[in-house]
Amino acid sequence: MKFISELKRSHYCGEVTSALQNQDVVLMGWVNTRRDHGGLVFIDLRDRSGLVQIVVNPAQEGCQPAKDIRGEFVIGVQGKVRLRPEGMRNKNLKTGDIEVEVSRIEILSDARTLPFDPSDEKVSETLRLKYRYLDLRSPRLQSHLIKRHEVMMAVREGLHAKGFVEVETPILYKSTPEGARDYLVPSRVNPGTFYALPQSPQTLKQLLMIAGMDKYFQIARCFRDEDLRADRQPEFSQIDVEMSFVDRDDVMKVAEDLMRHVWKKMKGIEIGEVPVMSYTEAMNRFGCDKPDLRIAWELKDLTEKLRSSSFKVFSDAAGRGGAIKGLFVPGTGGYSRGQFDKLTEKAKQMGAKGLVYIKIDDKNQITSPVAKFFNETELRDIYGACGGSGSGTVFIVADDFSVACASLSTLRLHLAAELGAIDTSRDRFLWVVDFPLLEYAAEEKRWVACHHPFTAPKDENLAALTNRNEAEFSRLKAKAYDLVCNGHEIAGGSIRIHRGETQKAMFDALGLSEDEIKLKFGFFIEALTYGTPPHGGIAWGLDRLVMILCGTEAIREVIAFPKTAKATDLMAEAPSPVTREQMIELGLAFLKNRQN
Repeated sequence: MKFISELKRSHYCGEVTSALQNQDVVLMGWVNTRRDHGGLVFIDLRDRSGLVQIVVNPAQEGCQPAKDIRGEFVIGVQGKVRLRPEGMRNKNLKTGDIEVEVSRIEILSDARTLPFDPSDEKVSETLRLKYRYLDLRSPRLQSHLIKRHEVMMAVREGLHAKGFVEVETPILYKSTPEGARDYLVPSRVNPGTFYALPQSPQTLKQLLMIAGMDKYFQIARCFRDEDLRADRQPEFSQIDVEMSFVDRDDVMKVAEDLMRHVWKKMKGIEIGEVPVMSYTEAMNRFGCDKPDLRIAWELKDLTEKLRSSSFKVFSDAAGRGGAIKGLFVPGTGGYSRGQFDKLTEKAKQMGAKGLVYIKIDDKNQITSPVAKFFNETELRDIYGACGGSGSGTVFIVADDFSVACASLSTLRLHLAAELGAIDTSRDRFLWVVDFPLLEYAAEEKRWVACHHPFTAPKDENLAALTNRNEAEFSRLKAKAYDLVCNGHEIAGGSIRIHRGETQKAMFDALGLSEDEIKLKFGFFIEALTYGTPPHGGIAWGLDRLVMILCGTEAIREVIAFPKTAKATDLMAEAPSPVTREQMIELGLAFLKNRQN
């Protein structure tokens, strides 16, 4: 193309300022808007850096193409930078003091009418995902992707400064179950066998510690075939970190230093002290292990207070070892019965059998659906025990501990958003530690790892694990830690098991047979016998981290080409069928009359 071969871009559109007054520039980009003012055509030219106004006289030699230009055409221009006339400057635009008087213009590519305006926020998500490459033209998404790049650069910079080495690990690997379903890839060369796309580089980074790499990191692609949420995708990126000869506090310090470095780079702010809270405390106070500390409300335990209540729902829950939890929410004293019914349904979605409330309105009148079981003094006493004062509502769930916590935690988040009770003026961080090592899966009738099977138990719990003392399994604690920001887990890790006998004991506790251990983890168990340093690490969810830094609520906003909630790519129409020949080549066939 003649224009491209003869002229090279001198500046991005957003870089053209008054400092370049009277200088010639060569710009290339998309036509954002075109305005025909009689003999002159005004065009806002756009690229990823921003907009600049150009002025063209189509009658001038070299400028004739201007009469044919339309929105989203790709053009190249050459011209001189000049100040805009007084009264015509745009203070809201970085380039608003100047315009470019064009001496040459060329259409590099024309464009059909777009199926939607990328700047229109009312366009459906389905249409945006189908034409993702057009949606990515919006300044919003381009700024998100640029910030993602900047975060990745800051991470590399911060870890390199601490002596970490970036090492790539395989994408085609062995299936090593870590809690979610694997994505499997059939092998053509070895018929009947499969690779698995890694859920994380867990065993690989531990093998690097055995290899003596000492400090490793990687911005790793991971794949999990699981149900999706707003902050989850089937493929995602994580900042993977592992180091040798460390304990929990060493890893947490490296992670916290990295977080401070990133926040300073991205937001220009210093992060204060990060509190540390046990898993048990977090569950008791907030009902979840990733509490949003920007919300001031906390759960209160009413189990002992209401254990002997004449209200059978309370006494029965306490009697069978359950919990009675309460949450005071100010600003709800005027809520209607219909609003409480909707909140009850939300609690039931989390497993609760019901929701009790005690409401005090602006006139200090108290009402409750359980008023017949308690006199007014008792109701006000319960209200106060939950921190209630003035007008508001105390919500109470009596059920198994996990259900009571989950229900009230959900209501806490929902009502805080509804009432504007989230302090968005700053980010709030928290370390959560001392997670359970194991939990019993009733449906599978076996113990499962709460984190993953490579997590080390706390030293005082090691004997109970190695001696297979199942009576103690529910009380075992892990050397695990999560970093939480604004109610999101942004990083999680643990000190790893580094002795072969302990790792085998963990697999035994999970109910794996000797044959299963050898088939799935034989290579790893053997590696542990050749001199393994004590080691641990942490993995950051890069997508979630960037989502928080961009101030958005969906990770699709910070991923170039995301999937839908059904793990499909609407743009490329993937997943898609393959040919019969491809299936035969891989030794695969569909089962007839397959039962879903």
